[in-house]
Amino acid sequence: MSTKAFPKTIEAVQDPDIPSPRWRERLQALKNVPPVMKFVWEAAPAIVVGDLASRVAAALVPLCALIITRHIIDNIVALRSNGTPLPHTFWWLVAGEFALAAFAAMLMRLVDFCDVALAERFMRHISVRLMKHAANLDLMSYEDPIFYDKLERARVQSTDRVQMIKIAGRLVQEVVTTVSLAAGILFYAPWLLLALVICVVPAFLGETHFAFLGYSMSFQQTPARRELDYLRMVGGTKEGAKEVKLFGLAPFLVNRYSEVATDLCDQTLRVARRKLSVGSLLALLGVAGYYGTYAFVILQTVRGALTLGQMTLLAGAIAGASTNIQAVFTTFSEIANQALFMTDLLLFFSVKPKISSMPNALHVPKKIHEGFEFKNVSFQYPGSSRQVLKNVSFKLGTSERIAIVGENGQGKTTIVKLLTRLYEPTEGQILLDGKDLREYDLESLWSQIGVIFQDFMRYEMTASANIAVGRIEEIKNQFLIRAAANKSLAEHAIRKLPQGFDQVLGSRFEGAVDLSGGEWQKIAIARAYLRDAQLLILDEPTAALDARSEHEVFQRFSELTTGKMSVLISHRFSTVKMADRILVLKNGEIAEQGKHDQLIKTGGAYAEMFELQAASYR
Repeated sequence: MSTKAFPKTIEAVQDPDIPSPRWRERLQALKNVPPVMKFVWEAAPAIVVGDLASRVAAALVPLCALIITRHIIDNIVALRSNGTPLPHTFWWLVAGEFALAAFAAMLMRLVDFCDVALAERFMRHISVRLMKHAANLDLMSYEDPIFYDKLERARVQSTDRVQMIKIAGRLVQEVVTTVSLAAGILFYAPWLLLALVICVVPAFLGETHFAFLGYSMSFQQTPARRELDYLRMVGGTKEGAKEVKLFGLAPFLVNRYSEVATDLCDQTLRVARRKLSVGSLLALLGVAGYYGTYAFVILQTVRGALTLGQMTLLAGAIAGASTNIQAVFTTFSEIANQALFMTDLLLFFSVKPKISSMPNALHVPKKIHEGFEFKNVSFQYPGSSRQVLKNVSFKLGTSERIAIVGENGQGKTTIVKLLTRLYEPTEGQILLDGKDLREYDLESLWSQIGVIFQDFMRYEMTASANIAVGRIEEIKNQFLIRAAANKSLAEHAIRKLPQGFDQVLGSRFEGAVDLSGGEWQKIAIARAYLRDAQLLILDEPTAALDARSEHEVFQRFSELTTGKMSVLISHRFSTVKMADRILVLKNGEIAEQGKHDQLIKTGGAYAEMFELQAASYR
C-alpha cells in the first residue's frame, strides 16, 4: 500500500542499528537527576524524608540478622560439640531475630506506602507544572510540528518517569545494604569483595549500553508514535466516524496503523534479542564470581579457618553483597537511563516564550482613548519566505466597528493574532493609544479583549462553565452568565437541556448532551459578551448559523458594540455592511477600505466578491 498520504515517519525508525549515546553523553545526563529530585522534594518533602529513613533502616536489617544468626549457630555448635552451656542471652538473640524480621516486614510496607504517595504527589506536581508552562508558551510554538514532538515526549516522560522516584530510593537502600554487607566481608577476606565487583562490572556495562540504546530508539520513534495516536483518533472518534464509514476508510487506516506498528515492534524486538544474547553471557560472569567466592568460604570452613557461624555469616553476606552489587549497578544504569529520558522534560521546561511582558510594563487604560494603529506591519512565519501580510496600515478608533474581508489565506486571522499580541510583527509597529503594544502587560491587554475564533473550543463542561471561560473569575456569577447567554441568543437552547445551565455538554462523559454547530456557536459568542471587553473580535463567528439566526446575532452584536471597538471577520457580505469601515485584504495587503456603499461604487475587489456571492442567492 502506498504511504504517500502520510508524513515520513516509518523511515526514521527502520534501521536496526540505532546509534546509542556516547558514554560522555550518558554521564552528562546524570546532571538531570538533581533538578528532578528537586521536583520530588517540592511535591512532598515529608514523605521523601520518611521514605529515605525507612529504606536506610531496612537496608541495615540483613547484616544485623546475619550477625545474630552467626552467634546463634556458634552457640548451638559449642553446646553440641563441647557441652558449653548456652549463654543467658541466647533466647534474647532468638527473640531479637524474630523482632528484626517483624520490623523489616513493617518497614517494607511503609516503603511501599511512601513510594505510592510520592508517585502520586510527583505526578500531580509535574503535570501541573507542565500545564502551566505549556500555557505560557507562544501560540507560534503550537504551530510547529517539532514543538509537538517535544511536548509529547515531555508529557510522556512526566508520567512514565514516575518509576525514577522508586528507583532512586531503591538505589539508596541497595547502596546502604551493600556497604554494610561489604564491611562484614572485608573483616574476613577483602579480596572476596574485589572479586565480586570485578565479575559484576561487565554485566553492568552491558545493561547500561542497552538501556541507552532504548532511549535512542524511543527518541527516534516519537513521530511514528504520534502518527499511531492520530490514526487511532481518526478511526475511533465521533468526528471521524461518518467519513470513515461512508468513504470506506477503515481498511486503509487499519493497514497503515498495522504497517507503522509492525515496523516499531520489529525494531524493538531486534534490540531485545541482542540484549538477550549479550546480556546472558555477561550475566554468567556474575554467577561465576558469586559461586567462586562461596566455594572459597566453604573450603576455609572445612580447613577449620572459619567457624560454622562465621561461614553462615560470610555466605549470607557474599550472597547478599553479590545480589546487591549487581542491583546497585543495574539500578544506577536505570537511573542514568531515566535521567537521559528526563532530558526531554527538562528541555521542555527550558523553552521560554518569545512574547512576554517587559519589566514594569504598562497596564491598558480602563478607558482606551485613541484606539489601535497598525503602522507598516508585515508578518511571515519563521522559516518561510512568504509574507502573510505586507506593509499593512490602518487605525481602529475607540468606538469604531471595522470588518475585514478577503479570500482564504489573505491574512485576516493573522491581523487578529497580531492585534491580540499572540504574534509579533516581523516588521512595522502596532500602537495602542500611541504607545507600542509591546510596552503593555500581556495579561492586562488580554483582559480588555474578547475574541471568538471560528475554531473556538467546545469544552466538555457544563453549559454554565462553557460561557464562564470568557471571564473565568465570574464562574460562580450565574446572573452575569445567564445575561451573556441571553445576549448571544444561547439561552433558549440551554433551557431546553435536561439540566439547563448545569448540563454537561459534548459526548465524552456519561450523561453529556451535544449541541448543534449553531448552538455551540451561540455559546461561544456568549463568552465574548461575558468578557465585556473594550475590544470585541469575532472571527467568522456565525459560520454554522442559518441566515435568520445569523441576522439576529449580528443585529444584537451591533447593539451591544455601540460605543466600543469591534473587529468582524466574515465571508458573508450581508453581515459586514453594518461595519463603519471595511478593509479588503488581497495578497496580504489592504487593497481597499471604506463603507459598503463606497466600495460597491468603486467597483473593485470588494464589489466583485459581493456580486459573486449575491449571484448565488438569485
